[in-house]
Formats: sequence, structure tokens, C-alpha cells
Amino acid sequence: MIRVVIADDQPLMRDALRTVVGLQPDMVVVAEAADGRDAVAQTLRERPDVAVFDIRMPGLDGIAAAREVTRSVSSKVLILTTFDDDDYVHAALKAGASGFLTKNSPPEDILAAIRVLAGGEALLAPSVTTRLIEHVVASTPRVDAGLAATLQRLTPRELDVLREVAKGLSNAEIGKQLHIGEGTVKTHVSRILVKIGVRDRVQAVIYAYESGLIAPGG
Repeated sequence: MIRVVIADDQPLMRDALRTVVGLQPDMVVVAEAADGRDAVAQTLRERPDVAVFDIRMPGLDGIAAAREVTRSVSSKVLILTTFDDDDYVHAALKAGASGFLTKNSPPEDILAAIRVLAGGEALLAPSVTTRLIEHVVASTPRVDAGLAATLQRLTPRELDVLREVAKGLSNAEIGKQLHIGEGTVKTHVSRILVKIGVRDRVQAVIYAYESGLIAPGG
């Protein structure tokens, strides 16, 4: 059963999310919150599989709440917002969020996102994926020396896999590209995330650019 915390300052949105999630046979809402501080408190207490945060909440916004949560527990954070804006996306993901969708996304997309995050992957709305990478590249004029140093922890094959992850390829696509099995790719990805100290594939994409493994335009 996927345990979910919902945080949104709009009662109608909370009610809608609670109803949609509650109707799923594999999900249960374990807590709700109407502001950012309570969202953090409920998530730290319940330790859900996925916390769904509105990006704009009183007291503490969704980005700051995501930052506090991801520092302390393994719960994945899905950010919902009315704004399909590059700055919001980048800030949310840098804060540790694993997914980002706009509130006008169909309910089935939100449910699918919760399942994806609960399964250990990361997710972005298709409309922002490419722009996110471009934003990271544009905002990273210099290589972070500390991140670059951690690249030495990776084997040559793991570096190959990380480069393909940074291109947005799935495990199956990476396997075909590198002529290895999909299961082997999954193992490599898991080891990469541990070695470079990131939570998921989206964080790995950001790391790949900021460490200099992937250069702008390349």
C-alpha cells in the first residue's frame, strides 16, 4: 500500500486529491496539511512513501518544505503547482523534490506520478523535462569542483550509464545503447545514486551537468 501525505492550502484541492487517492486500491492518505510547517511535521511523523506538496503554501512554501523533508526522511516529494515555470521547477528539484506536475494535470497523471515516485523513480511533466536540462546548463557556468571530485568514485561503465541517464533515456534504452541488459542498467543506476549521493534520476541529471560530466551543448 502506497502511503500518501497531501499538503495544500486550498480545501477544495485537498478534498479532490484525498478523494482521488482514496479511491485507489493501492493507496491510502495517511495525513493532510494546510500549510508548509504542518506539511513538514506530518511528513516527518508519518514517513509516507510520497508527500504531495503545493508549491505555494502559507508559513513555508512547497520548495522549502521539500528541502526540510528530504534532509530527514526517504519520502519522495511530488510538487503540484499552477505555474509551469522553469525557475519553480529548478528550485523544487534542487530542494530534493522527485517530481513536478501542474495542478491542471489529469487525475490519472497525478496518480501515475505517485506510483512512479513510490517505485523509486523520478518524474517531471513532459512539457518541462527538456527545459529543465537547458535551465540547469544555463545556470551552471562553472563546474562544481566538489561534485567533479566525486566522479572518481564511479567506474568507467557507471560513467557511461550516468551520461545516458543525463540524456533522459530509460533503463531499456540505456541497455540498448550500451549493449547490456536492462537489469544490469538498473543495478548500475542504483549504485551511481549511492556513490554520488543523490536521491533519484532527476537529481542525477542535475549532478551530471554541475559536475562537468556533461557539458552544455554536449
